[in-house]
Amino acid sequence: QVQLVASGGGSVQAGGALRLSCAASGRTFSSYATGWFRQPPGKAREFVAAISWGDSRAVYVDSVKGRFTISRYDAENTVTLQMNSLKPEDTAVYYCAIAETIATLTEGVIFGSWGQGTQVTVSS
Repeated sequence: QVQLVASGGGSVQAGGALRLSCAASGRTFSSYATGWFRQPPGKAREFVAAISWGDSRAVYVDSVKGRFTISRYDAENTVTLQMNSLKPEDTAVYYCAIAETIATLTEGVIFGSWGQGTQVTVSS
């Protein structure tokens, strides 16, 4: 059973930056798509970014394009999310996930459970 632990969250002012990391146990990231979701207060969980295995093709939700960068380090079994120019609307609990493909990941069809997220709070 895969276990994912996200870390690196915190409280920043608008315009600031944070770098989230995700470590996996029980299943290697290799051969699978990895990505990030977030759940704002009182709202449903939503897709943020994903990166494929092999060619490391990345996709992002429109609201974070140009500000967030997803990267993967298969040798270390980790994936990161560099978040720049943060906005108050980025405030959420962020979760990492792995899936068969980017397509299934963006639909929320992931391996295992959502695991432990990390809180990101952006103040105006």
